[in-house]
Amino acid sequence: MKILVACEESGRVTAEFRRLGHEAYSCDILPTSGEHPEWHIQGDVLPLLKQKWDMIIAFPPCTYMTKAGAVRMRVEGKIVKDRYEKAMQAKDFFMKIFNANCSKIAIENPIPMAIVGLPRYSQIIQPWYFGDPWTKKTCLWLKGLPKLFPSKVVLNNVKMWVHGGSKKNNGQPRTEVGFSKNSKLSSKTFPGIARAMAEQWGGGEYYGQLDLFESLA
Repeated sequence: MKILVACEESGRVTAEFRRLGHEAYSCDILPTSGEHPEWHIQGDVLPLLKQKWDMIIAFPPCTYMTKAGAVRMRVEGKIVKDRYEKAMQAKDFFMKIFNANCSKIAIENPIPMAIVGLPRYSQIIQPWYFGDPWTKKTCLWLKGLPKLFPSKVVLNNVKMWVHGGSKKNNGQPRTEVGFSKNSKLSSKTFPGIARAMAEQWGGGEYYGQLDLFESLA
């Protein structure tokens, strides 16, 4: 398959698909930090959506749409105009990918604020479903693709990956080892999730629905 992985500078997802023999390209406004810049397109992804792709996977910016930023959307009960406008711009970018002319589309983002008005996500996953001992609740919007099935569940020594807006999360200081230190690091796809995407969506193996694990999300 010819696959576009939008808003990915790490190259992790594209590398996993290429490992299985697919023609996979990453695209981001940043240069890639991965090992194969020859498979990375640096620039705006929107013109690329007009090309023919068998699958599009995207990780669009979430800063102004995520529920974690809801406390900054309102000040004294009033919507912050500049932040709301940026959220709507982010939504427009998200929807252009979501509505691209492609039969198989997956978009990853955190749980969004209701005020943004994104379509309902298809499922919620965690890194610990796929072998990485971290908790970071992540949504997937899927079109023409099955839900990801947990392939290597980790139940012990699972730590939080990102901190919220408060000084503590579930009683843990935000300086606790395991929290990501910056937005660039926190946005990188976990290796286990990247591998699951490639093997379940590009490996010719159908894993069915996530009925059992939806109760854990």
